[in-house]
Amino acid sequence: MLRFILSFFGGIFTFITMSMVMGAVVLGGVIYLYGRDLPSYETLSQYTPKTISRIYSREGLIIDEFATERRLFTPAEDIPDLVKHAFISAEDRNFYTHQGFDATSMVAALVDAVESRGEDLRGASTITQQVMKNFLLDGSVTAERKIKEIILAVRIEQAMSKERILELYLNEIFLGQNSFGVTAAALTYFNKPLTELTVGEAAYLASLPKSPSNRHPVRDRDVALFWRNNTLRLMAQNGYIDEATLLAETAAPLLSVQGGDYDDFRSTLPDRDYFTDEIRRQLSQDFGQEEFFSGGLSIRATVDPDLQVTAAHSLQQALEEFDRGNGVWRGTGVTLPEDALADESSWRAALRAVEVPRDIDLMSQWYPAVVLDVAENELRLGIENVVETEAEPFVVPRRDIEWMRGDFAANFSRGDVVHVRRMVQDSDGAFIRWTLRQVPEVQGAFMAMDVNTGRVIAMQGGFSYQASVFNRATQAQRQPGSSFKPFVYAAALDSGYSPATIVVDAPIEIMTPQGMWRPTNASNQFYGPTPLRTGIERSRNLMTVRLAQEIGIDRVAEYAERFGVYDRMNPVLAASLGSDETTLFKMVAAYAMFANGGERVEPTLVDRVQDRLGNTVYLHDNRQCPDCANPNLPSGQAPEIVSNRTRVMNEVTAYQLTSMMQGVVDRGTASGSVNLPAQIAGKTGTTNDSKDVWFVGFSSNVVAGCYIGYDTPRSLGRGASGGGMCGPVFNRFMREAIDEFGAPNFRIPSGCQFIKIDRFSGARLSNDASGDNVVSECFRAGEEPVFGITYDGGFAMSADLPLYDEVPRASREVTTSSGGTATVGDRATFGTLSTGGLY
Repeated sequence: MLRFILSFFGGIFTFITMSMVMGAVVLGGVIYLYGRDLPSYETLSQYTPKTISRIYSREGLIIDEFATERRLFTPAEDIPDLVKHAFISAEDRNFYTHQGFDATSMVAALVDAVESRGEDLRGASTITQQVMKNFLLDGSVTAERKIKEIILAVRIEQAMSKERILELYLNEIFLGQNSFGVTAAALTYFNKPLTELTVGEAAYLASLPKSPSNRHPVRDRDVALFWRNNTLRLMAQNGYIDEATLLAETAAPLLSVQGGDYDDFRSTLPDRDYFTDEIRRQLSQDFGQEEFFSGGLSIRATVDPDLQVTAAHSLQQALEEFDRGNGVWRGTGVTLPEDALADESSWRAALRAVEVPRDIDLMSQWYPAVVLDVAENELRLGIENVVETEAEPFVVPRRDIEWMRGDFAANFSRGDVVHVRRMVQDSDGAFIRWTLRQVPEVQGAFMAMDVNTGRVIAMQGGFSYQASVFNRATQAQRQPGSSFKPFVYAAALDSGYSPATIVVDAPIEIMTPQGMWRPTNASNQFYGPTPLRTGIERSRNLMTVRLAQEIGIDRVAEYAERFGVYDRMNPVLAASLGSDETTLFKMVAAYAMFANGGERVEPTLVDRVQDRLGNTVYLHDNRQCPDCANPNLPSGQAPEIVSNRTRVMNEVTAYQLTSMMQGVVDRGTASGSVNLPAQIAGKTGTTNDSKDVWFVGFSSNVVAGCYIGYDTPRSLGRGASGGGMCGPVFNRFMREAIDEFGAPNFRIPSGCQFIKIDRFSGARLSNDASGDNVVSECFRAGEEPVFGITYDGGFAMSADLPLYDEVPRASREVTTSSGGTATVGDRATFGTLSTGGLY
């Protein structure tokens, strides 16, 4: 009997022992099989999560942000214990005691699944396992993935601290609303930093990981409250909150940004505009798209926020005035269906969903509105985000549309979406009426920059960024017209000519390979021998063509390319009148070199870029300041800043040209529109048929430029000119810029000697001469100016004008079908065919 009992228990012992051995062998085999090709967890030690790149103003205010995943990385030590406890309670209550996986939770989940016959399936993954799944594995629901997850979790627990694992989890987890990590989610849902979250708010965030899309605080309020309260209950069970806190927080309502209880953090950000989007475009090229959108860059922009608003409004005003002058109503082109107009809640919801610009605040904020009724003498509207009152009824009277052709019935229908703004008294801001507005069809651009540093302080690439993201300041290739002429004159002045040099203003006919070209002046008149100064002041085309021929068009092209106006200029005489295409960005940067005395300056929209660790990876200003660290610098003495810029033109030439362009503003083609309390120089430009109009000008500190034209070039109409349309834009902006940056007189180089001349004849005058015709002109010191020589560009002069000359350089001889020979020209270009009369 004893032998039987011993044999029985011996058999059981043997079975158990063999089972354990077999289990160990199987477990070892599983670990070997699934663990040999696993990714290395060591990559987690170099974890760099995708984080938001932010753009800051010079005052340190956030003005824009870019991200593929909206995440703000927060180290574990900066995450409050309250937030950690909420997530541990909701996701992994044994986090601080298990070794990577929780066998108790796994068994409990298995039992629940069996008892419910598969209806109650819940996960049992620990926080460590979730980190492994999110970082190193895919999200497939398979036994193989689960085994790999457990193996990796055990390994990472041996190599990394609990706090580091929790840090990875809380910064990586997706919590809905495009928010990754707890810091971004706290801003998204409550507009609060982590340190200001209530217990209930932390519990709500901790309830989101399992199903963020189905626990919206407004759309799924009941479900969201249930799971928030469940997390609060778990926190109490784990001893993280007391009973009183549990009861108070459970009874509290779920307040959120989405429910309108808190302001959206985005409301403090200005609308995205052309400036910050151009930073995105340029830095994406420099650093790569992936690094820009997920590298957590801190970008210090050069923009002046106040002057940026001034630039936008100044350009918008010019575009709207021109558009309203045409008298045509186009509206937004959007009409709401009749069933969307049934009641106020319906039209408000439909209007909210319409994609129309909402970033316009010219004179006052522009609101989207819908036409509810069209009467003979008034238009009844519904206006977005505005409550109608007796003092401000939603009515547009007949007198508001006097500027447009046709009446209300001819231009409007029920359901039309329009823009309106408040019209108020200038004196006290009292409401007058709602007035109709529309985004102009004509477009344009404006840009301003510091002439010494290249810092772009304002950029407006169109009427409205939301209406059109195409940045016309940097991307639109347009003919600059006569605003290019200063580069022709710069080449001439550097070639020995002076402002008093006489050039013949007379008709020219040039036989080109594309046919006869007859450039003309804007006035269609001819003025005979004229000094260079008057030629640029009055923007004489014929003088410019003769001058370009005299010094050589290749010389002009070399200057244009040296200043960065063109990468490669078409070497034809038409190009001297601005027939080649360039951008406003390049033109403004080139004019800056006139203003700063002829030194190269590179335009930039960014002062500094720092990576996520605060290391500077780009710095624009590399000038040296040896005295800045000198503690013994005498009081009142400014430190000397050593410029490392290269010179692109002679300093005297730069001043001569600046002085001549002062004449453009004082008495030339811009004199009627630019009137500022400082020395200002600049040049107008108007292309063939007035398809583009320009003005680029500068003070001693700031250069700014404007162009206006249709995106698909067509005539702006008779009378359109750079001085008349762009001049006022420049004038409005520079009035504010001068107040901020100052505008001392242009610096006179030491190499100047001044001689008085007659600006009409170029004749030398006595030192005591005075009058409107007298100009004190700068000549190079040590060089005796020669007066009385007249240049005609090599075009023959005779009594029977027009003149004629052939330009055969671009022609070639070919064999015809009959066996003979013929001379033909090179392929015609847009510039050579369209130019002739740019002014």
